[in-house]
Amino acid sequence: MNRSEPLVLGIESSCDETGVGIVRGDTLLTNAVSSSMEEHVRFGGVIPEIASRAHLDAFVPTLRQALDEAGVTLDDVDAIAVTSGPGLAGALMVGVCAAKALAVATGKPLYAINHLVAHVGVGVLDGGKLPEDLGALLVSGGHTEILRVGSLTTNVQLLGSTIDDAAGEAYDKVARILGLGYPGGPAIDKLAREGDPKAIRFPRGLTQPKYMGTAEVPGPHRYDWSFSGLKTAVARCVEQYEAAGQELPVADIAASFQEAVVDVITSKAVLACTEQGITNLLLGGGVAANSRLRELTAERCAAAGISLRVPPIRLCTDNGAMVAALGAQIVMAGGEPSGIDFTPDPSQPVTSIHLPAA
Repeated sequence: MNRSEPLVLGIESSCDETGVGIVRGDTLLTNAVSSSMEEHVRFGGVIPEIASRAHLDAFVPTLRQALDEAGVTLDDVDAIAVTSGPGLAGALMVGVCAAKALAVATGKPLYAINHLVAHVGVGVLDGGKLPEDLGALLVSGGHTEILRVGSLTTNVQLLGSTIDDAAGEAYDKVARILGLGYPGGPAIDKLAREGDPKAIRFPRGLTQPKYMGTAEVPGPHRYDWSFSGLKTAVARCVEQYEAAGQELPVADIAASFQEAVVDVITSKAVLACTEQGITNLLLGGGVAANSRLRELTAERCAAAGISLRVPPIRLCTDNGAMVAALGAQIVMAGGEPSGIDFTPDPSQPVTSIHLPAA
């Protein structure tokens, strides 16, 4: 196997995107993605069983598309990487079973990859080697986390995370309250541009002194987030306007909600970086497409002297390229294959970067 510039095929199926990406070393060759989002719209959120069936239907066509676009065959591939977790159990199972079948059929080594760390690893495809003193702020429909990345392939530490809803979940739930449909993130981001972000002061969760503590004596949730109370506050606000028979200022509510989310996300992320000696930050995950989050993160990082790196939006959402990218880094670092006896782990911790052989 070529360990200097391995040709790695990556498979992603943790939620509602079927992704197959191919990289050579840290060069992206192709990134084919099939989304089942339209099948979930009428339900207002991702339905796991529908997502799993969609992966079954989409995998082979997406694989063929990726191979054609990259101009390679399965025989050319040096290794296969697949998301083993975290994610939806049934969705993960489809991708893992497909990857195992390919590994057995081709005799290629298989690497079971952590979905969250892959969101960081994708950074090598847009700017090359990741800097030292690196942190990662991952914001998506299922996760909101701040990480310290000592080594992309061997040492990733969780500094803080949401204790209830992820930011993306909060967007979807608030969009439903406001009648904006699914997915909520793009709809709220667009509408918020027409509203006043200071019209309503919504709560910033876990920012009270009892949760924050001090730098010397950190509180229990100094770097953590909570968006459940914010979602409830929006619901109560809507109820008050309706009870009073007043017209609902939807744009102002959307803007004020969004400002509450991005304010607390960015302030705690920059706090964690500053106190933990992190001088470089990567922003990733699907919600990294949010214009206000990108703007405020850039503004606050610049003020704190933190260098910010944001991959292109197409590489921030779930995709196979990020899995292939991290897989290639592990291969180049001499990591051992996972074999085919591992099982998907819907709750795979971020410290488990790739699963060792059983």
